[in-house]
Formats: sequence, C-alpha cells, structure tokens
Amino acid sequence: MNFKIIISIILAIAVVGSLGLYFTLMPSNTSFTPYVVPTTVFDTKSISLDNSQEIKKFSSYDELKKFLQDAQMTSIQQYPTHGGSITLDRTVFPTPWNSGEQITTALSDPDQNSAPRPESAPTEITSDYGAGTPSYSTTNVQVKNVDEPDYIKNDEKYAYIVSGDKLTIIDAYPAETAKIILKVGLDIPQGYGLQNIFLNKNLLTIFYQDNQEMDYIQEYGFAPSKIYTPLTHITILDVSNKESPKIVKDYSVNGYYNSARMIGGMVYLVTVNDVNIPRPIIPLVREQNTVLVNPPVYYFENPDQYYNFNTVTAIDIFNNKINAETFLMSNAGTVYVSNDNIYITYQKNMPYNYYQNLEKDRFFNAILPSLPQDIQDEIKTVISDTATPQQENWNKVSDLLQDAYNRLSSSDRSKLFQKIQTAISEYDSKVQEQTLKTVVHKISINDISLKYVAKTEVPGRLLNQFSMDESGNRFRIATTSEYYNQYKTVQFNNVYVLDESLNQVGKLEKIAEDETIYSARFMGERLYLVTFKRIDPFFVIDLSTDVPKVLGALKIPGYSNYLHPYDANHIIGIGKETKDNQYGGTEILGVKVALFDVTDVSNPKVIDVKTIGKQGTDSEILSDHKALLFDKEKNILSIPITEQGETVYNSDVKYYENRVWRGFYVFGINPSDGITLKGKITHSNSTGYDYSMPSRSFYIGDTLYTVSSNLIKMNDVSDLHPINELRLRDTSKIVQYVK
Repeated sequence: MNFKIIISIILAIAVVGSLGLYFTLMPSNTSFTPYVVPTTVFDTKSISLDNSQEIKKFSSYDELKKFLQDAQMTSIQQYPTHGGSITLDRTVFPTPWNSGEQITTALSDPDQNSAPRPESAPTEITSDYGAGTPSYSTTNVQVKNVDEPDYIKNDEKYAYIVSGDKLTIIDAYPAETAKIILKVGLDIPQGYGLQNIFLNKNLLTIFYQDNQEMDYIQEYGFAPSKIYTPLTHITILDVSNKESPKIVKDYSVNGYYNSARMIGGMVYLVTVNDVNIPRPIIPLVREQNTVLVNPPVYYFENPDQYYNFNTVTAIDIFNNKINAETFLMSNAGTVYVSNDNIYITYQKNMPYNYYQNLEKDRFFNAILPSLPQDIQDEIKTVISDTATPQQENWNKVSDLLQDAYNRLSSSDRSKLFQKIQTAISEYDSKVQEQTLKTVVHKISINDISLKYVAKTEVPGRLLNQFSMDESGNRFRIATTSEYYNQYKTVQFNNVYVLDESLNQVGKLEKIAEDETIYSARFMGERLYLVTFKRIDPFFVIDLSTDVPKVLGALKIPGYSNYLHPYDANHIIGIGKETKDNQYGGTEILGVKVALFDVTDVSNPKVIDVKTIGKQGTDSEILSDHKALLFDKEKNILSIPITEQGETVYNSDVKYYENRVWRGFYVFGINPSDGITLKGKITHSNSTGYDYSMPSRSFYIGDTLYTVSSNLIKMNDVSDLHPINELRLRDTSKIVQYVK
C-alpha cells in the first residue's frame, strides 16, 4: 500500500466517520501523489442545532410549498434520485374531481377555524341504568381521568367489542343471562378494520382507516394523475338503542391514526400524513364531503431530514364541535397526554447537510489537532489564504501532509495514524451522544381549544409513554443514551425535569451505565425505574425537587417491562425471569410477577415473586398495558398468558409441534400475603398459531370477564368458578350493516 492510499483512508474516515479501521503502513521511503478532495471541504458554514426555534405559521399555500421544495432540493443534492426527475406542480390546492369539495387557497387564522367552545360538557361517565348498579372496571390507563382507546369497552351492564368491520354489543350483566344483543357491520373499505373505541354514556367513538383518491393534472400535462392520501375516520355512534345503533357523526382527517385520548366529553386525536412534496395535501377535517376545519399549518425554520403533517384534532362528542391544528415536523412517535396538555415526541433526525458539515468539522477538530504542531501551523497558514482558490489550497495541504509522512519512520507513522484514529473515534462518539435526542412538543388543550406552547430536545431516546409524566407545572422524562465507539457500545440513562415552557430545570444523568431502561413509572414525587443488562436494577428516584436523585436501588435476577402502582409504598412489576447460562450469557425464562416494597426508599425490597411457565412463555402486558386488570379492593390481578407446553407429534403433517396454552392467570396480591394464584382460566390449549385479537379482562360486580379472539368467559371473582361463556363469532349468520 502506498501513501496515496493511506491518505485516502484517513480522508475517507473524515468523510464517513468510520470506526475501528486499522492502518497497514509501508516503509518510510514510499512516496505518493496528491489526493484531491472536493472544493467544499473548506466551506465551514455550520448547521444550527439550536432547540429553541420559534414556531411560525405559513401565511399561504405557496409559502408552504416553497418551504418543502427548498427542503427537497437540499435532499436531492445530497442524495440524487435514480432515473428521472420530480416535477413540481404549480397549481394551488388539489381539488378532487367530482367531489363537489371547495377548498380555499389561503391558510386561515386559527381563531377563525376554532368552533365555539361548548357551554358545558360531561366531565365524567355516569350511569344510565339507575341506582343500585354494580361497580365495574375500565381500561387500564396511565393518567387518571384521561381515557385511552381500546378494542373493547364496558360499563356496568354492557360490553362493546370491535373486530374487523364489526361491532358486537353484549348484554354482559348479570353473567348468568349474558347474551349477544347485536352484531353489526360498519361500511368501511375492504381490507381495513375498526381499530379502537371510546365509550362515554351512550356514545361510542370508533376509529378506522380509509384512503382518499384525488385526480390532478401534472404541470404541463393533459391527463389526470392520481394522488392517494390516508384518512382517519372518527365515527360517533349512538348506542342508546342497543338493537339499533345510529351513526351521529362521521368525521375524517387526512393522515394515519397515531394516538387518541378522551377527557370528559372531549376526544383528542393525533394523525400523521406524508407531505407529498410534489403536490402537498393539507390535512382537512371533513364530515362526508363538507370541509369543517381547514387547520392552520405551523412550522420551525431549522431544517429537518423528514417532514410530515402532524394534525391534532379536538372533538366535543356531545355538542358536535370540532377544531384542529397541523404541525409540519418529523413523524409523531410516542404521545403523552395529561389533563391539560398533549406532548408529541419523536427521535430527532439530523438534516442531510448537517452531515456534510460534520465531515469538515471532523477534519479540523479531530484530524488536524492530532498532527505535529509545526504541520498544524503550516496547514492553518495555507487555509487562511482566502485569495487563493480552495482547490489550490487543498493541494498545498496535501503536499504538506505527504512530506510530513515521508519524513517519519515506520514506527512514528504507526503511532501518528493510531492517534488520528483514536481522535476520530472519540469525536464521532461525542457527535453521536450529542445528536441522539428526543424532540418534545407541548400543546395545551382546553375543551376544543388548542394552543401550541413550546418545543425542546432532551438527550437520549424514549422507551414508551410511561417514560413521561406531568406533575403540576413540571414535565419529567426518562431516556436512554446510546452511542458506539471503536471498543464498545456505551449506554446510560437519564432523567430530566422541565418547567412549563419546557426549559430544563434539573437533571440526573448516567444512571446504570451499560444498561438500558426496560420500564418506568412516575408516581407523584417519585420515579420507579427498571434497567437491565444481566440483572434487574430497580431504582427509586426522588423528584420532590427539581434535582432528581437516586434514593435507593435493588438488584434481582430478571427484569420488569411494566410497573403498576399498588399503593403509595408498593409497586407491581411484570416482566421476565432470567438466569445466567453456562456460556456466560443470560437466558430468558418465563413471565415474572413481582411485588416491591418501597416503604424504606433507601432500601427497596421484594415481598414476593411468581414465575409463570418456561422459556417462550409470554404476556401481552409486556408490550401493552391495557391488557392488565388490577383492582386493589377486589384483590385481583388478571394477566393474559401464552404458555409454551410440551412437544407433541402431529400425525397429519408428520412433524412435532409445541402445545400452547392460552388464557389468564388470576392472582390475589397484597403486601401481607404476597402473590397468591387464585386460578387459571383456559381459553385454548392446542398446537399451531393463533392469529387473535388482543386479550382483555374486566369485571362487573363480582363477575370476572376474560376475552380472547372468539370467546368471552365469565367466572366468579372470589373463587373463579365458571358462570357462563359466549362465542363471539358465528360465520353462518347474516350481519346487518349500520347506517
């Protein structure tokens, strides 16, 4: 290898940030010819990474379109398209052919879009069935009074289940006479399914996906082309008459469903839609073909790698009022909703041209300082000559480097190249750490009124919605930072405290180094945090002030994927058991349920642990908290379980299969007795796959209802003796579609 190749390798590292490369050095008498780099190397203009950009509103469609086109051209220059060019249409809004829909070309002021606020809206769900009705459970949610959608909802008498395009209404209580009252289909597009529902008094709010097809003529063309945009439908169904439900409203919003919450009679929906740069389609809120809201579109001036329209829609389901606002930013990821605010988060994506500048910065801040001082001084003198063309300056720098390397012995060159490699590795690791950030947007909610509040960024990435919490005027967030160097993956965890404007007022960083967050639960002035690598560190973190601090920690085998409060001093953890294997690794076993005592915050303890099944056993709760039923007063904890059983020979297909048990483990749990298995409720016990809808539990009165793909079972809460069961599907029946 000659020195030309060696120089090329060094510069390649500077360009792409490669890690862990080792250099093979030639004898000191080897010479080489100049290596030429692009003239942009010495263009040191930097990209701002400031996270406090002021939000702005597009004043017109043309302004929005130009913003996106400029962003696209930056992307195309960095990554040219393969074959053909993109034609940008000059027409204002794409108007659907034959739809009768009229859309104005100007983006309106948000106050003009806002529907009048309702004089009054229900703040809680009340009974329609008179006095003496039984108590009942509701969906397991993160924030009190903030309901989360699910595929099944119930009140003190009825259960409502959506699956495919059908809604099933069950007269569930009393269990002895339980029956399916009605199964109706909604007229939705083929291939789509009803996704989630809310229940409030006698109104069901149902979400499902659709798509809208639009025709338009491309610039200088003559034949219509197609544009397709996803639609999220919000269908409000009156189920006062269980045998004949009626559609009250059918709204639609451009974009894919991301998340939704219900507070009192208000439903808040977040949808995400691609910007479709050649022909931007502004998200609109419609009822049938009538546009109800033409949302203002807000943006930030700092560049982003990807853009989407993220629309927040507020719906007063009782007073038929609706409002929406759209934000041009990256694709909305994890959403957290308190009683007063919506927090939209996503992983930060650096703009394309940031990496161009990174290559230059790496050379001047990592490679150049690694060179002997006399060479650094000579190079700085050359590049300070602004009167000479950049390419000529680089040729001089290349000659200086070549001469310097030729004067070194083989040993000295090896040391120098190792020094450069180390500097590059350290530089890239620092860049990774600084650029791995979570973006947080805060939007206040008050009935149908929406108001953007603030934006910030915090280091690291989120696990899920339970990594965030609002308490008073403070927002708390837990993240995992992760980056790579030439030796290992570096991991640690952080907690940040932000004020009402999302300014950072406190932090605790580098918790449990070399581990990652597996679960988090904020409870008042404490955060319970579980990290994992080979054991389960359970941390108790104080949040009574703006400066978080670790109060205590407990290390046990296994880990918890989900933490649930039992009371102020006890926490339930649900996850997996583990053990060390003979190869020095960690073997994951069955599902683990643990009860932690945090009365002494400096010395948390495990009261009891129960392990379910062997390796391969799983529970939906590990990824979906809505699968859990827990009630302290009734002393019941119901968990859906898929348990791996024995291997059996299938003579029909002539191979061995695992028998799989699917059902529910039901526990009693309290600090004095620990965790006690009340019993198991079997839903299936067979081989093969089960492509089922999620499993859920709920209770009405003293009856426990467990629901799986095609079965709802009713058992007594106290001793689990069977009461009744219903099959949810009967393909031989004709289903009437609701109108």
